Amino acid sequence: MILNCTGLHKHFGALRAVDDVTLTVAAGARHALIGPNGAGKSTLFKLITGLLRPDAGRVELAGRDVTRETEVRRCRLGMSQTLQHASLFPSMTAAENIALAVQRHTGGRIRPVPRRQPHVHDRAAQLLARVGLADRGRVQVAALSHGERKQLELALALACDPRLLLLDEPAAGMSTAERTHLAALITDLPASVTVLFVEHDLDLVFELADTVTALHLGKILTTGTPQHIRASDAVRRAYLGTADREELFR
Repeated sequence: MILNCTGLHKHFGALRAVDDVTLTVAAGARHALIGPNGAGKSTLFKLITGLLRPDAGRVELAGRDVTRETEVRRCRLGMSQTLQHASLFPSMTAAENIALAVQRHTGGRIRPVPRRQPHVHDRAAQLLARVGLADRGRVQVAALSHGERKQLELALALACDPRLLLLDEPAAGMSTAERTHLAALITDLPASVTVLFVEHDLDLVFELADTVTALHLGKILTTGTPQHIRASDAVRRAYLGTADREELFR
């Protein structure tokens, strides 16, 4: 297992945002987290990445306890993430954003324009090409479309050479064409990169995931294949308050 979370709790006053969650993610998996608003998905993600500390429980990355490690330390150990809201430098070019991420990962001197670091330039070019932005490297982030910014965020996450890649609502706000392109990018990731993602678009979830975990009110309802989730009365009731399959999965 690349990720093992055991007995995670996170309370905000009387609200049990994550309530005794135990979750395992197999190496090489494409594992989705789903659930209605308020299910605890974002809080669980933050506990995994280190943005929040659990009140109780344990997070292990490839068998190593990282519960008390920082986000930066988890990144160096092989965990990378994209955020629901873009975390980019809009006045810099796409290539410069990638170059900063590459320099940070390799521990080199941070230079906004890496003219004297050809290896950084080459790595940035490779990552831009990998996400379909080979011809957009000199464009300022502010001039990129929403979908292109999402592609750039994926390249930033891949700059860390992750073993575990966490994607928080990667398709949010995308057009149909952008969503299709994103799905292809994720599908083409090598098996050495395990993907755990939160997504509200159930069509995308069932297209990409081999394993799906459904949460509700801070607890895990069920985990299984997309077919298992489609057939689950508990999942349909959590989303709709009804077991009507056609109303949810149409």
